[in-house]
Amino acid sequence: MHAAAHGPTPAHAGPATGPGRWRALALLCAAQFMLIVDVTVVNVALPSIAEDLALGRSGLTWVVAAYALTFGGLLLLGGRLADLLGRRRAFLAGLTVFTAASLLSGLAWTGGVLIGARAAQGVGAALLSPAAMAIITTTFHGPERHRALGIWGAIGGSGAALGVLLGGALTDGPGWAWIFFVNVPVGLAVLALLPHLVPAPAPRRPGDPRPPALDLPGAVAGTAAVALLVYGLVHAGEAGWRSPGALAPLAAVVPVAAAFVLVERRVRQPLLPLRILTDRQIAGGTVLMLAASSLLLAGFFLSSWYVQHRLGYTPLGTGLLFLPAAVGTIVGAHGAARALGRFGFRPTAVTGFVVAGAGAALLARLPGGGSAAVEFLPGFTLLAAGLGAGFVSATTTATNGVGHGNAGLVSGLVNTGHELGGALGVALASALAGPSLAGTGGMSGFRTAFAAAAVAALVTAVLALRLVPPGRPEATDGPVIAH
Repeated sequence: MHAAAHGPTPAHAGPATGPGRWRALALLCAAQFMLIVDVTVVNVALPSIAEDLALGRSGLTWVVAAYALTFGGLLLLGGRLADLLGRRRAFLAGLTVFTAASLLSGLAWTGGVLIGARAAQGVGAALLSPAAMAIITTTFHGPERHRALGIWGAIGGSGAALGVLLGGALTDGPGWAWIFFVNVPVGLAVLALLPHLVPAPAPRRPGDPRPPALDLPGAVAGTAAVALLVYGLVHAGEAGWRSPGALAPLAAVVPVAAAFVLVERRVRQPLLPLRILTDRQIAGGTVLMLAASSLLLAGFFLSSWYVQHRLGYTPLGTGLLFLPAAVGTIVGAHGAARALGRFGFRPTAVTGFVVAGAGAALLARLPGGGSAAVEFLPGFTLLAAGLGAGFVSATTTATNGVGHGNAGLVSGLVNTGHELGGALGVALASALAGPSLAGTGGMSGFRTAFAAAAVAALVTAVLALRLVPPGRPEATDGPVIAH
C-alpha cells in the first residue's frame, strides 16, 4: 500500500458521473493513439523520406530517435507539471505543441527541419501523455477504472500495429507527409471538445495550501539522465555495440543519474521523491511496463523487417498482416482488465508474460520463406496478446492507490518506463539480429533475437512473482502518496 498523506486533495479530477467521462476517455485515447502511432508509423515511410529529403542512414535514424529522445527524456518533468499546473491545462498545452509540430513535420522541406519538428512532437507528447493517464486514474473509480485502463492499455499495442498499416497506406497513397498531417484534424478536434468534458480545477482559495515549487535542479538532472540513456541506446544500436565509443553515452548516464539522486535527497520538494521508487506497486508496475514495451517494440521491429525483406510484402501488405496482432493486443488488454478484479495483480501479470514468451518462442522457430499465415501470424499474435495483458497489468499495478496529488508524477514514471523499454528493445533486437538484418546471416539472427525475447518474457514473469503484490485493485481511490 502507498504511504498516506493527510490534507486536502487538489481539485484536478475530471467528470465524476454521467456519460461525459466515457466521452472524455475516448478523446484522451484518441490523443494517446496519435502518440503511439507516431512511434511506428514513420518506419514504413523512411525510404520515401530519404529520397525526398536526401537523408542518409544517420539522418533517418534521428528522424525516429529525436521523437523518442525528447518524449522519454521529458516524461518525469511532464508528469510533475501535470500535478502542479493542473492536468487539463497540461494536456491541452501538450496537445497544442504536438499538433503544431505534426503540421511542421508534414511541411518539412529539409531533413533538419523534420528532425527538429519530430523533437518538438516529443516535447508535446511528454506533457500530454502523463496528464491524460492521470485524468483517467482520477476520474474513474473501482471496476470502471479497470475497464478504462484496459482500454488505455489496448492503445499501446494496437496503436503500434495500426501505425504500420497507416504508414503503409499513406506512404503508398498521398505520400509520407500525410503520416503527420493526419494528426492535425484529430488534435484540433480533441482540443475543441475536451474542455467541455473535463472541467478546469477549482480556483485556489485563501487559506488553501500552496502548491509545491518545481524542483528545477532535479528536473534538469532527471531529464538529462533519461535523455542520455535513450540517446545511448539509440547510438549503440546504430553504431554497433562492439564498435569503439558505442557505449560512451551509456557510461555518461551513471554520473548524471548519481547527481539526480543527490539532488533529490537534498531538496525539500523533490521532482521524484525517492521513496516512491521503493513502493512495491509503483516499482513493480514500472518494471512491467519497461519489459512489455521493450518486447513489443522489438517484436514489431524484427517482424516488420522479416515480413518485408524475407517474405517480400509491401508496406501496405505488411500493415494488413499486422492487423491480427492489433486484435490480439485488444483481446489481451480486455482480458487482463477483467482478470485483475477477479484474480489480482500477480496472476494476471504472470499469465500475460508467459503467453508473450510462448509467442516469442514460436517466432524463434521461423523456418523462413514460407507462408506468413502459417509460420509468422500465430506466434506474433500470441506475443501481442500477452503484452496487451502486460500493459494493463503494469498501468493498473503502478497507479492503484495513488491519490490525485501524485497521479501525474506516477503516470510520468510509468510512461518513462514505456519509452525506455521501446528504445532498449529496438537497440538489443538490432544487435542480436544484426547478421540477418544485413542479409548475411540467413535466419539465424532473427531466431536468436526472438529466442532472447522469449527468455526475457519468462524472466519478467518470474520477476512479477516477487515485484507485483498478490492483491486485487482497490475498489475506491487510495490515499495520496506522501511527499
